Amino acid sequence: MKKEKRIFLAATRQNDGKTMVGIGLLALFKETIGEVGFIKPVGQKYLEVNGEKIDKDAILASRILGIGNDLLKAMNPIAVERGFTREYLNRRYRLKDLVNAIKSSYAKCAKGKEVVVIEGTGHAGVGSVFDLNNAVVARILKASVVLITTGGIGKAIDEIMLNKALFDREGVKLAGVIINKVDPEKKEELEKYLRIGLARKGITLLGMIPYTEPLGTSTMGQIKEGLGLNLLSGTKYLNQKVRDKIVGAMFPHNALQYIKEGSLLITSGDREDLILTALSLVMTRKAKEPHISGLILTGGIKPHKTIVELIRNTPIPVLVSRENTYTVASAVHDLIVKIREDDCQKLDIAKKLVKEHVDVDKILLCPTQ
Repeated sequence: MKKEKRIFLAATRQNDGKTMVGIGLLALFKETIGEVGFIKPVGQKYLEVNGEKIDKDAILASRILGIGNDLLKAMNPIAVERGFTREYLNRRYRLKDLVNAIKSSYAKCAKGKEVVVIEGTGHAGVGSVFDLNNAVVARILKASVVLITTGGIGKAIDEIMLNKALFDREGVKLAGVIINKVDPEKKEELEKYLRIGLARKGITLLGMIPYTEPLGTSTMGQIKEGLGLNLLSGTKYLNQKVRDKIVGAMFPHNALQYIKEGSLLITSGDREDLILTALSLVMTRKAKEPHISGLILTGGIKPHKTIVELIRNTPIPVLVSRENTYTVASAVHDLIVKIREDDCQKLDIAKKLVKEHVDVDKILLCPTQ
């Protein structure tokens, strides 16, 4: 019986675009190959489905592949919830049991499949504290690794070699690397020198994906729904796109220099100086000046009623959160860079980018260990 192709996706750091590449590959494989499986053995960001904690990427993959909820737990056998690491170190969990869970779950996900995409968690070393880093998991599942990174020439190669060292130690083959979020204007020159540099290291360059703006944006409405925020004002402006965030923990005159097109200002509801500065910028904005997409007021604090009245007369959406500024800023960042199942535009773009800029045939030719 022919053995299924096993492709392990890893990244050199968080937010390098591993999920985007994975989603693009899944969509392409589904069209061209047919029987495609997915598993994220170790997940850290999860939702509860039918009482089970399931990684968000596994849920997204199941929707793309049309896999029912009955296989969801197998697609993410280990959810690293709060306290998991301490409990492992206290020997509540045994490594043998975790490995068996991964193997048995993989068997379920791979049954009848021609290709299985295995998504790692972060860089090669993530998970070392409980003895299941990405390199170890790739070895357990006998998969070849596609490593995703960003950056220029030196930074990219340095990070690739750092991660490769861990995979080498576990005897895992590196199928090649994909450079993501490349500046389109520098792509040709970067590709020339990256091919030279990587070839000297015996590493295959599988593709270079240009930075694409819609993949780095969300609307204020998506942020409101994704974070469960309350709307203070600006319902009809919720379709405004957010391209960047500014944490309002500075003097107003300093904040101004960081504002650019599509900025979202996140600040405590009692920072009335910053709020007034933002409102003034919106109301006096000239044609070529950067446009603020919206405000999030944190700490569950609403400004004075006179300022609330000004807010209601300003053409931007203003949201309110009970969480602190740092927590909200972190959540917004994750939301902007991640692809969700309802992001039809982002899903289509991911598939198109992978199809046009990644040598998928070369990935499929890499032998499974």
